[in-house]
This record gives sequence, structure tokens and C-alpha cells, in this order.
Amino acid sequence: MADESRGRSWNAPVADGPVTAVLELPGSKSLTNRVLVLAALSATPTRICAPLRARDTLLMAAALRGLGVEVCEDGADWVVRPGVLHGGSVDCGLAGTVMRFVPPLAALAVGDSHFDGDPAARVRPMSTLIEGLRQAGAVISDGGRAALPFTVHGAGALPGGRVLIDAAASSQFVSALLLAGARFDKGLELVHHGADLPSLPHIEMTVTALREAGASVDTTAADRWLVAPGPIDLTDLVIEPDLSNAAPFLAAALVTGGSVTVPRWPASTNQPGALLAELLTSMGATVALGDAGLTVTGNGAIGPLTADLHEASELTPVLAALCALADGESVITGVAHIRGHETDRLAALATELNALGGDVTETEDGLVLRPARLHGGRWHSYADHRMAQAGAVLGLAVPGVKVDDIGCTSKTLADFPGMWQRLLSPATAPPVPPDAAHRAAE
Repeated sequence: MADESRGRSWNAPVADGPVTAVLELPGSKSLTNRVLVLAALSATPTRICAPLRARDTLLMAAALRGLGVEVCEDGADWVVRPGVLHGGSVDCGLAGTVMRFVPPLAALAVGDSHFDGDPAARVRPMSTLIEGLRQAGAVISDGGRAALPFTVHGAGALPGGRVLIDAAASSQFVSALLLAGARFDKGLELVHHGADLPSLPHIEMTVTALREAGASVDTTAADRWLVAPGPIDLTDLVIEPDLSNAAPFLAAALVTGGSVTVPRWPASTNQPGALLAELLTSMGATVALGDAGLTVTGNGAIGPLTADLHEASELTPVLAALCALADGESVITGVAHIRGHETDRLAALATELNALGGDVTETEDGLVLRPARLHGGRWHSYADHRMAQAGAVLGLAVPGVKVDDIGCTSKTLADFPGMWQRLLSPATAPPVPPDAAHRAAE
């Protein structure tokens, strides 16, 4: 599953005036991968309409196929036909949802399932999930590392019951266990103990998806989820646009003093990206949600941001790029956990922004960004799609920014460079065939 643009450097284009664009975004990665897992456990086939086709979701589809699930292409849709789960080999790439959501399925399979991924995936936190699965009765061989690579020895069933974890490092640990909990013999009583959970909207997204699939989930007690044992039967559904992937495109409206509209923006959603409307408004944008979608309009100035991004930490890189261009001091807090994402995002942002002349200080759980005169230079992405997107946003206003690996954006957007070019030059950018982005990510 190679992407020919991986590792390719890219000269971030400078905007030559205000952008004016209506930009269709593909489906949500978070929703697509949750729905794929639930469809794999469902009692009947499921049609997933408008799923995201990018590296993370293609890796998820391949992982499920390797465990005995049919994931079939049908035009723009996927049709998932559950089967008898068996052991297999799972390439996680750098996808947190794959390395965390699939092991519980492997524990329900018959046979051994070996998990590995990109080199950077081997340092991502996994101990909480491995320990939680062991409490639920799974047998896992990890060489004592509690990280990739590891092998899940599936016995065809899992006892389940009460599981006590500290999921402060990632909400994905909670979602991973919840998604499969109804299929455990005793169901699942999952209890979190520790610091505040990050990215709560993602857990709410998981609970909503489970309930839509017919699972009984009790969330009446704080930091406790009770999933009753029983069947899962997911109905056909349409995937919402990925609102977090809207961040760089909407940010372009502020940077250039232009206007960008994202159609099909949901009026109500669990996606953390929905907070962009409030956050960009606080930075001086005019934001309107109507029949045409969400429209963000800039006025040529970027105000500073003071925000706790604990619930929407994936927005940090793009917002930090905006803050570096703002006219006052910005303070981002609540995101200590993003040090364990694709890279240590706080250290990476401080390092790269300061290398371009920025004035950025890391704090224990965030960043302080002060106005500075930025200049061009090499922007290291650290194989992190959000870091690469941040470099593109900076390049709109700072000539000479060169992103070292624009291809890593294929993790969640198969054709980010093409979409970025169409944003800046909609009249001259060539159209992309409907299946071209799909092919690019395979």
C-alpha cells in the first residue's frame, strides 16, 4: 500500500490574494474506522456510504480482510460482510485506530494475529490497551515491551467483565475496548482512573456509533462505561465530512483574508473538528453555518488565540501555525498527550516554528507563541500529516517554506497537495478523476 508521494519534498505555495473556494471534503477518518470495526462485528452486512479512502482507512480495511471480513468496493461505497474471524497479519502503518481498534477483534478470532507498523508506530503508547485486553482475558505476546510488534493469541471468545485502565494518554484506548465490548462473553465494565481523559468527543462518537448498532451502553457514571453483552447489527449509513481535515483549508481564509466554504457541514456532530467554528471566530474570522455548509471569512488580520484544546488536540498543529502568524501572544494548553501522537507534536511545532524565526516556548501541556518575523526554510513533517498541513498554512504567508514530506498527508487525505492547489487556483487546477485519490493512496 505505497503512496508515491511519500517522502517527496514540496514547496508550499504562497497565496497571491484572498482565496475564495467551495471545497468538498472526503469522509471522516474517525467515523469511517469506527464504523468499519462495528460492521465487521455486525450480524448482517453493512453498506458504508462515502467512506474516507486514505492510508489509515485502507489499512483498516486491509486489516479486517486479513482477519476474515469481506470489505468490498461498490462505487463510492464499501459493503462489509462479516465472517468468522481468524488470525492473520496486520500492518498498522502509523494509524492509531488500526493498532488500537483491531487487537480486540483479534482476541475474538481463532488463531494468532501479528501486529506491526511503521518504525514510528513502535514508539506509540500501547501498554494501556494491552493491559486492558489482558484483564479481559486476552493472551498477548509482546516481549515485555507493551508496544508494537506484538501477537494476539485469539481463542474465538473473550470473557470480558470489569477492566480498569488509565487512558489519559489517548481516548483511543477507551474506544478500542468499547467497540468490541458487546461481543465479550460478560460484556464490558470499563473504568478509567487517572488524569482527565483527552478528546472526549471521540469517545462520545464511539458510544453514539455503538448505540446506533444496537448495543446497550450505560454512561451514567463518570469515567465508567457499561456495555451489555449482545449482538451488534449496524445499519447502512453515510459518513460525515472529516471536520478536522477542514482545518488547514478554513485557516487559509484567515491567512489570506478570503472565504472558504465546506459543504455538508453537520449541524450536530461528535467530531472534535466542529470546534473550529468557535476557535476561528475567536481569532477574528466571521463564521456562518447555512444550507451551503460552513463558511469562514477572514478580514486580513489574525488575532491571537488562548484556548484549552484538550477535547480537540488534533487541531493543534494547524492552529499553532495560525498563532505564529497572529498579531499577539497565543497560549495553547491541555494537550500534553499529543507528545505521544505520530510524533511529539509540541516539541516538533516549537522546533520547526523557531527554525523559521518564530518565538515559541513549550510548556508542560502546550505552547506559548509570540509574534515574530518568519522566514522560509525546510519544514520537517516527522511523517505526521498534521505537521505537514501546518507547514502548508504557514507557506501561504511565508515565502520559501519547503515541507520535507507532503506525502504523509495521505494518512487522512489521499490528495492533499491537489486539493491545496485547487483551493488557491480553482479555475486553473485540473480536475481529479473520482477514483484518482483512491488509487494514489493504495
